[in-house]
Amino acid sequence: MRTFLIACCSLMAGLTLQAQSTWAADKAHSQIQFEITHMLISTVAGNFGDFEISAVAGEAFSDPQFTGSIKTTSVDTGVERRDNHLRSADFFEAETYPEMTFVTTSVQATGEKTFDLNGDLTLHGVTKAVTLKGSVTGVITDPRSQKPKAGVKLTTTINRKDYGVGTSMGMVGDEVEITIRLEMAQQ
Repeated sequence: MRTFLIACCSLMAGLTLQAQSTWAADKAHSQIQFEITHMLISTVAGNFGDFEISAVAGEAFSDPQFTGSIKTTSVDTGVERRDNHLRSADFFEAETYPEMTFVTTSVQATGEKTFDLNGDLTLHGVTKAVTLKGSVTGVITDPRSQKPKAGVKLTTTINRKDYGVGTSMGMVGDEVEITIRLEMAQQ
């Protein structure tokens, strides 16, 4: 009987593992955007164009476990002079810290298609725990590949000073709103 129970548990664990698959962000249909106040009166928006984001998740993109890296040199606000300043030692210090990373530590479902994604964000050499509000905006079968694709939106707000970014810049807001829109393709 004990052998039977061990075999059943092993089979269930195997089925659970098989139900999970690897997904990758389709960079042509994904965006990483941010907003921050400038001079305390206006908002500057930008994005990062060079990133790698993957996840392990269920068939309907359930219980996603994300890992990602973003190249800090790819910051783009539409103003070259400002972008170069953001890459400098005053902000991202991109030569010393060429990327920021995120790794999921846990996921809690908050609704049928919503979740809290907890993880470690490393930026400017500092790692802090963050929570992103997540939602699955849809799951379809891609007509070309015949594999599932999922739309995902993640949002959070961080304090740039917690990461030592732009600490001497008094005319820039501390809070950075981050919105990540992903089209994830099952691999």
